Amino acid sequence: MKDLFYAIQYFFENIVLAPLNTLRALELENWTAANIFNWIFMIIGSVAFIYWMLQLKKFNDTGEENRDPKAHSFLG
Repeated sequence: MKDLFYAIQYFFENIVLAPLNTLRALELENWTAANIFNWIFMIIGSVAFIYWMLQLKKFNDTGEENRDPKAHSFLG
């Protein structure tokens, strides 16, 4: 039974989390390279947020959305 837990430990530490260990080592050498993934995800999130807000504004301006408080059955 103990070998099973050691196998799970080995799998996660040496296989699944290996890219994170590489990023941790890279941060000591070059901070910008280690954090480029964070900046990429922040840019993707910002673009998605802006797109979502523009779509909401478009539907709001055309009046397609039913804004009645009782428009949805789950509201009672």
